[in-house]
Amino acid sequence: MSDTKPTVFVVDDDASVRESLKLLIESAGWQPETFGSGQEFLAHPRMLAPSCLVLDIGLPDLNGCDLQKAVADRADMPIIFITGCGDVSTIVRAMKAGAVDFLTKPLVGDVLLSAIRNALDRSCAALGDAEHLRALRDSYASLSRREREVMALVVAGRLNKQAGGELGISEITVKAHRGRMMRKMNADSLPELVRMAGRLGTRFDVA
Repeated sequence: MSDTKPTVFVVDDDASVRESLKLLIESAGWQPETFGSGQEFLAHPRMLAPSCLVLDIGLPDLNGCDLQKAVADRADMPIIFITGCGDVSTIVRAMKAGAVDFLTKPLVGDVLLSAIRNALDRSCAALGDAEHLRALRDSYASLSRREREVMALVVAGRLNKQAGGELGISEITVKAHRGRMMRKMNADSLPELVRMAGRLGTRFDVA
């Protein structure tokens, strides 16, 4: 991911705006991808690399807010809205839906570049977080059924002896399962394991 040049997607129905933004983005060292409509953008294959979307609010086919809804699951692609008119209600709606910035045309180059830089930083953070969560889920998937049971009890605050009593196994056996579970989860401490359980979102309820 670090070797991939960040991509800045631009969706605007004005060809002159697309061309000027393409040149500006290239001058900053990023990869521009321009589209004349929302549908054209949605037809583009999704990519897992640092990116952001510079989106015109007033598109003819699928307006900016509708396109924002259509890509709401792409947390790794922050959206910067651009518009020729600053309608307050539209701005508020877009920002509440997760847009990172809202700029009014004519665009100021330095302001836009700063917004893009911030959006790409967010994209990198989101991609890194998603990768960490994938690794965490893989680690949890590698646990045996008994190791998952021990993990649930440990996360719930049970001592080894208590866990053994609930599972019908010896304290020594619990320690062995716990040690393997901690190694597989790459957890160095109980607090770290508890945080991992929270990130996984798995139900660890123990009666």
